[in-house]
Amino acid sequence: MVIPVSRSSRGSRPTIEGPGFLARADLQVLFDLLREDGRQLIGPTVADGAIIYDDITSVDQLPRGWGDEQSPGRYRLRRRGDERLFGYVVGPTAWKKWTFPALIPLTHSTHDGHKVSFEPEQATPPKLAFLGARACELAALGVQDRVLIGTEFIDPDYMVRRANVFVVAVQCTTSASTCFCTSMGTGPEVTDGFDLSLTELDAGFLVDSGTPAGRAVLERLPLRPASAAEQYGVAATVAAVRARIGDPVPTDGIHDRLLAQLDHPRWAQVAERCITCGNCTLACPTCFCTTLTQTTDLTGKNAVASRSWDSCFSPGFAKVAGGSFRARPRDRYRQWLTHKFATWWDQFGTSGCVGCGRCITWCPVGIDVRDELNAIAPPVPLSPESRLVEPVAATPNEFVTARVVNTKAETADTTTLTLTGVDPAFSHGSTGQFAMVALPGFPPLPISISRFLTDGIELTIRGAGPATRAMCALQVGDQVGLRGPLGNNWPLDRAVGRDLVIVTGGIGLAPLRPVLHAIVADRRRFGDVKLFYGARTPADLIYRDELERWGKRDGIDVSLTVDRAGPDWSGRVGIVTHLFDQAAWDGSNMIAFVCGPERMMQATSTTLAGRGVSASRIHVTLERHMECGIGLCGHCQMGKYFVCRDGPVFSIAQLGDTFGREGI
Repeated sequence: MVIPVSRSSRGSRPTIEGPGFLARADLQVLFDLLREDGRQLIGPTVADGAIIYDDITSVDQLPRGWGDEQSPGRYRLRRRGDERLFGYVVGPTAWKKWTFPALIPLTHSTHDGHKVSFEPEQATPPKLAFLGARACELAALGVQDRVLIGTEFIDPDYMVRRANVFVVAVQCTTSASTCFCTSMGTGPEVTDGFDLSLTELDAGFLVDSGTPAGRAVLERLPLRPASAAEQYGVAATVAAVRARIGDPVPTDGIHDRLLAQLDHPRWAQVAERCITCGNCTLACPTCFCTTLTQTTDLTGKNAVASRSWDSCFSPGFAKVAGGSFRARPRDRYRQWLTHKFATWWDQFGTSGCVGCGRCITWCPVGIDVRDELNAIAPPVPLSPESRLVEPVAATPNEFVTARVVNTKAETADTTTLTLTGVDPAFSHGSTGQFAMVALPGFPPLPISISRFLTDGIELTIRGAGPATRAMCALQVGDQVGLRGPLGNNWPLDRAVGRDLVIVTGGIGLAPLRPVLHAIVADRRRFGDVKLFYGARTPADLIYRDELERWGKRDGIDVSLTVDRAGPDWSGRVGIVTHLFDQAAWDGSNMIAFVCGPERMMQATSTTLAGRGVSASRIHVTLERHMECGIGLCGHCQMGKYFVCRDGPVFSIAQLGDTFGREGI
């Protein structure tokens, strides 16, 4: 491999195209250049039994030959047996100590008689160079950029300090047991957010630039072109780090999975260990919560308002006139974890965690956030039909009760009920299954389960008759009777590794909603996912928030259409299959799930077959009159099948020429 070299117009030193090699003995040259540019150098050094970030001026202050061992609640330095300068992971110090200091004055005010004045404090930070920032820490700087200067409201102090920082990143060539940057998509590879990057080898460093400012420094360094062997060696080393870390936290769909478990018993269990000390938030490189304090002189005429770090674990953080609205440790831990991994996405379009592992290492009682996430919000398993749970109340005269804990109006005639107190079998049901739902005085009705919760289910019901209207009118605290979960499931296990197309309309999205939840929870296992959804009018679209989230954040191609549109609708108008014309197709690797009126499903199946999707890979869910739900009443017979017992999900190949035939 030949590395092209050109001559710089600034002198005789060659300009290296691509990474260069800096001898270990010449690293001090980089230090000196940064200091010549007027920068204060902040880098790693050993102090108080840890590797911390502090002011340094010389290579001799770096942690030569030191590494670290980290595990939940434990940190120890160890001798490596070599001369590596960056052979450690991350210590307790985060770069926000300099970009977002723990205490700064904000405003100086005066009160002289009847007049008051307020003068903002002007930050005059020094020019800094951060040496040794890891990939997860670069991601953390990016997160704080998004929070503090990336919206319509900015923190002017942070903006000035951040603009004064030159970042020298270091690739990770080692890892700790607490690292999970791979799960968060933040490392271990350094890809952006730096001015210069270093990768350490025994003899020296591969150096590359990421900005014009970095390039200007690089061209002043005594470099030679990096050899192919050196470049390949670096890539292999970082790849080995990734392999060692693995993927300890399945994060696909973590937002929805976590927010669906606000009442999980694990919150109380972890609170028995958590001492709410706030160490996790202090060590975290992204936490930004602060509090405001006022200090005055003896006359009371001059005051300074200062901002200092705070923590959502502090007892007074949520204090209001009537007391604290998060008085219990379980509430404070839940607030912290759900904000990091769920609602941060809603606020800032990114996760609040970068997987650096500091909160695990520096927790004095060794709480491992990865364990808590996997216990509270485990990924939705893809269960084949053979693993369907046994239904409860499995005879026509039996029902178990469940309590309504929440109601949500989806449209003018459609309501989603959240039920808890159900038999655990319901929570372990599978996508596409249904429940027979009963109210006294009304016949039991089959209702698709539209969401599976740890301790309950959700049912989305359209009030089309007396019984369903009565169900839609239920209030929090009311009870219903249930039998189930019944029927088979959507064959999600067959969709793994394939492209998936989902076609539905109106209330037909309800039985497919758990499919979408399962896909989002394990998104990497599927190829392209397309959702084609139609409704009578824009007002008849259900799950509006989720539709937007699936399309914008969860990697699902969502296409919508309506039969009739008003002046506020700018989308497509027409039947759902008209949306197919805009899609790119490769039916050879596609599986299809379809739900809707039978004529719509017939038309959709014909169109899909014309696109190359075979009959065995097109699955539909059928609606028939059901009274028992277990194949004993005969109402739902369709040819050789009882829809309730043998379905409701069938492939077109299973149904053959009985599908759509009049009178069958």
